[in-house]
Amino acid sequence: MSALRHERRAAVSRPVVIRHIAFFDVDETLITAKSLLDFAQRVPHGLWEDETGQPIERLRSGEIDLAALQRSGASRAEMNRAYYRRYAGVPLERLQKAGRDWYHAYRMRPDGYITAGLAALARHRRAGHMIVLISGSARPLLTPLSEDLGADRILCTEQLDDAQGVLTGEVAHPMVGEAKAEAVTEVMAQLRVPTTDCFAYGDHGSDLDMLQAVGSPVVVGTDPVLARHAQASNWPMLPADAGPRIARAQHHDTSAQYGPQVIALASGRGAAPRRQERW
Repeated sequence: MSALRHERRAAVSRPVVIRHIAFFDVDETLITAKSLLDFAQRVPHGLWEDETGQPIERLRSGEIDLAALQRSGASRAEMNRAYYRRYAGVPLERLQKAGRDWYHAYRMRPDGYITAGLAALARHRRAGHMIVLISGSARPLLTPLSEDLGADRILCTEQLDDAQGVLTGEVAHPMVGEAKAEAVTEVMAQLRVPTTDCFAYGDHGSDLDMLQAVGSPVVVGTDPVLARHAQASNWPMLPADAGPRIARAQHHDTSAQYGPQVIALASGRGAAPRRQERW
């Protein structure tokens, strides 16, 4: 199923003609947590109760031990599908509210965000680039984050619901690994933006295909697989230092807040001189 059939525009308006796109992975690229697991640890018990307070009958497959699944050698896509089965029987509207509540609390953490990732996203916004979040996480968790950061689109693992708006526990397509590269390529083609005018940010070896799909890949953190490719191909690398959410009005002081590596990338100096003219 096409990723573009599921993505929806955020509230932020953009010019009709898109000239540059910046794709951002979310977990450990923009935020320090793995959002699905963090949410699962804090989800209210009432999520699985009906209007009378009685437990919702859940699919047995929803109780899969993800750690055991990982030890068995399951792929990231298989684990992604397994995670979402725990929400079978939950009304989508209820999960959406829980997602907003989770993010409202998460936003207050002093170490909840990747400082350099936020700075890069802010720089792209100021340059008028389209911002796309791409993640295997759930739309109910990503929507409040997207609105907060001013992203334009979300490409994610889409949960399926029935005619009554109740989640089935299944997903359309896990947005992990190669699926990210396919979605990025599809967006660039549909919007007719050349790969040379697109950026992608990722932190994990599973993001490699996505990074290779664009003209300007950027590695966040020190993943050994990505680090080797970055060194061989002269890709910029950003630190994964943690910090708080910074209000947009404070972004002007980037040199003090985010350090020299981010400023070099944002201004086109140092790590990627061949791209200087586009910044």
